[in-house]
Amino acid sequence: MQWLASAALIYYVDRNRLTPAKCRIFRKIRPVAGKRRVSIPNIITLGRILLVPIIVWAIASSQMEIAFAIFIIAGVSDAVDGFLAKRFNMASELGALLDPLADKALLVSIYVALGIWGAVPRWIVILVVSRDIMIVAAVIVSWLFGKPIPMKPLMVSKLNTVAQVAFAALVLAALGFGFDSTPYDMVLMGFVTVFTLASVSLYLVEWVRHMSTIEAK
Repeated sequence: MQWLASAALIYYVDRNRLTPAKCRIFRKIRPVAGKRRVSIPNIITLGRILLVPIIVWAIASSQMEIAFAIFIIAGVSDAVDGFLAKRFNMASELGALLDPLADKALLVSIYVALGIWGAVPRWIVILVVSRDIMIVAAVIVSWLFGKPIPMKPLMVSKLNTVAQVAFAALVLAALGFGFDSTPYDMVLMGFVTVFTLASVSLYLVEWVRHMSTIEAK
């Protein structure tokens, strides 16, 4: 799901489900045929995480062409690891957590860097980052109560990610190649605003329902 929520869920999974008796990583046994300890999609995902400091450096150094190229590479790698995971049955629980973590780490870093650079309004950066903070805070609170809320991707959340990616790509391309992105940047920024507010509202409503059920028991 989201990068901060994914980090919290990784900790929860490690403490509560992937015990030595259940996880092959902690057992000295022969790997099951057709499965790998570190799959190629996971390696690609880790590589995408390593691109985060590079793209932040590129933006901070005003190397927008490089930043845009890295952003495209990251997008292609995201599509490739997803294809490999599905086509060759390489999907794993670790990959399911790392993939959204890598995506959100990259997007949030880009938005923060562009906000500091002055390429996008700071309020949109605050909105994007605050959404993830609120979601992970809700996840952690429910976990502390011993009833972690299931993280189910919503359609509006997927649309929000698409809008964020499109807006970031347009801004980087406009800065890198020197063209006027008006009025498309304003349209995409409006989509980011609407989808961000809608997605965090739906997640929080679901969280409140979940916590109310726990309190009633």
